[in-house]
Amino acid sequence: MIEGISAITFATHDMRRAVHFYRSLGFEILHGGEASPFTSFRAGTGYLNLTVQPDKRWSWWGRVIFYVADVDALYERALAAGWQPGTTPRDAEWGERYFHLTDLDGHELSFARPLRP
Repeated sequence: MIEGISAITFATHDMRRAVHFYRSLGFEILHGGEASPFTSFRAGTGYLNLTVQPDKRWSWWGRVIFYVADVDALYERALAAGWQPGTTPRDAEWGERYFHLTDLDGHELSFARPLRP
């Protein structure tokens, strides 16, 4: 039986700008950095990894959903950093408050919080 997800790894064309993007949203670097071919961030009890793939082209792959303490506060942080979320925070019929943001390499991110404990 699957117990959980340890990490997700995204390819990036430009590590420097990808690291800047995720750090601006509050992700903590655990390994690597702007000059590294591989960077790992803390994502709750798991990890978000980045690996450089400068010559690869990819199409839409899906979306990763991160649960956060305060959806609206993170939305405001993203705006303050100059990012343009694809949606504003809203309450969904499936019981979460969320918004979507696409990173600079086209990876779709959703930041959410259950409406009920």
